Amino acid sequence: MSQITNPAGTASAGACEQFWFLNTLVLVRVAHTEGTDGMSVLEHRAPPGDSPPLHVHRTEDEFFYILAGEFRFRVAETERRPGPGEMLLARKGVPHTYRIESPEGGRCLTVTTGGDFERFVREMSRPAQRLELPPPAGPPTSADIEALSRIAQRYGIDLVGPPLH
Repeated sequence: MSQITNPAGTASAGACEQFWFLNTLVLVRVAHTEGTDGMSVLEHRAPPGDSPPLHVHRTEDEFFYILAGEFRFRVAETERRPGPGEMLLARKGVPHTYRIESPEGGRCLTVTTGGDFERFVREMSRPAQRLELPPPAGPPTSADIEALSRIAQRYGIDLVGPPLH
């Protein structure tokens, strides 16, 4: 495992934790516990058609940086289609979601501060057995959605609408 030293003199491991979060693979690039302000950087790899429910973060802004694939975002009442190298900010308190439109899936980084979103992802995930998407799951049941909503609320996230179709 390689070590990278930053200008402050602290070292971080080249490897990162990996989780299967719902239908996606999430790599924790920077954990909220590593810095002094709770910044978290997560890399998401998602299959075609993936779309979380429309939701609101009550405690954190969520910054997206698109790495690969075609995304369709809805933030408040506005839709955008950022491509690789483009950024998008979903401010706390503003409903947002996305859908992966490209047949090869999509990859993005999300950056938040405070740790709520990262802790939510960790609680809703299981360790990824391989560096690939999890085995496909069927559509969520009403009990699955109720559990997701209940856990999300503990981390300042409210589900307020359906995924994009």
